[in-house]
Amino acid sequence: MGLVVGNPRIPVPSTSSAVSDSGRSVPPCLWRDRDFRRLWVGQTASQLGEHTTLIVLPLFAVLTLNAGAGELGVLRAVGQAPILLLSLFVGAWVDRWRTRTVMVVTDAGRTLVLGAAVVAGLLGWFGLPALLLVAFAVGALSVFFDVAYQASLVRLVKRDQLLQGNSALEGSRSAAQIGGPALGGALVSLLSAPIAAASSALFFALSFLSIRRIRRTESIPERLERPPPLWRRIHEGLRFVVSDTSLRTVCLASAAFQFSFAAMMTVYLLFLPRELHLSGTTVGLALAATGPGALLGSMLAARLPSRFGYGMVLVSAAALGDGVFLCVPALHGSSAVTVSALLAINFVFGVAGQLVNVTVMAVRQAVTPDGMQGRAAATITFVGMGMAPLGSLLGGFLAMEWGLRTSLLLTAAGMMLSPVLMALSPLARLGRALPGPL
Repeated sequence: MGLVVGNPRIPVPSTSSAVSDSGRSVPPCLWRDRDFRRLWVGQTASQLGEHTTLIVLPLFAVLTLNAGAGELGVLRAVGQAPILLLSLFVGAWVDRWRTRTVMVVTDAGRTLVLGAAVVAGLLGWFGLPALLLVAFAVGALSVFFDVAYQASLVRLVKRDQLLQGNSALEGSRSAAQIGGPALGGALVSLLSAPIAAASSALFFALSFLSIRRIRRTESIPERLERPPPLWRRIHEGLRFVVSDTSLRTVCLASAAFQFSFAAMMTVYLLFLPRELHLSGTTVGLALAATGPGALLGSMLAARLPSRFGYGMVLVSAAALGDGVFLCVPALHGSSAVTVSALLAINFVFGVAGQLVNVTVMAVRQAVTPDGMQGRAAATITFVGMGMAPLGSLLGGFLAMEWGLRTSLLLTAAGMMLSPVLMALSPLARLGRALPGPL
């Protein structure tokens, strides 16, 4: 989210707008657009592969390789490190290329990497070093895909369809959050990590096949014969984001959340099997409860901001979603009550988190020039998600030094800094209308 200079032209899809009886233009239904459906299918498959992988690798390390808290923190940090190392470069690069090409190539790359992991596992080489290598490679390719898909929607749909499009795409991520963790946990527990990795590879292959069928020619910024140096394009993206108070707040709030959330999740993935004595399948199912909540959140995000205001939705949803994890340290044992409480906690987190994600993304896309979409998304990702590797390392350190329950309480409390920052900023004063470019 932020201010832009000028009046950028946002490309329109080939489907024409419908007109109501009153003569006012009404956005056409995106589901009638074949290329949007192909993007949605590819995004859903890609997110399924990503969320399956995110649970497969840590659970395999904990349950099969008996990884300790420090080793798990390193594994998660290695998988998240590409966000810190590559985001700014990827954003500058994606702005000059067709997003379809970027997504297709990265899907193919993730398929090949996980396919190689399957072969390594079958040959008995799938130890911790191999896990670290796979986690870094998949994380690096995912940075390219995530930046590209955020920029792709703006090049495919009208400005007044952004909230609808983001709601649909974030709904696909919700479906992934339903199936990915449950599938990953079950496969690791019942079969083996190589088989679980093979399932992720199949999802990425499906995403590749769907996205490559997109036929619409993207409107991308005109390439100059002598384009500015890469560092200058990165600097332009940083300056664009930093120049606006609301955008700076998004970065700070995202950094506070991602740092604390990464630390909390490192402890959480140890707390569930070792403190509450839950099986890998139960852990996967508990985490999967985020998915139905996120699915509901994506539907609510298409309505609540225009009714109650974007600022009200952002602050209240962030406070609810982050605060609910303060209940987890109070749980004991593996009873049905404990499992039910975990399901409820993750469901609420999914609803609130998705409201925040969709709302912030729609606002940012609406006010960002076409040629700056990749760099704006990458800059915010760099500042926010770039803190995740450090948070994962901190979570592993706290778990070793202070114990799982105390560490979980501290890291969950740290997540509350994010809604506080938003409440004290101009974000909280956003009204019911989607902000437009200046």
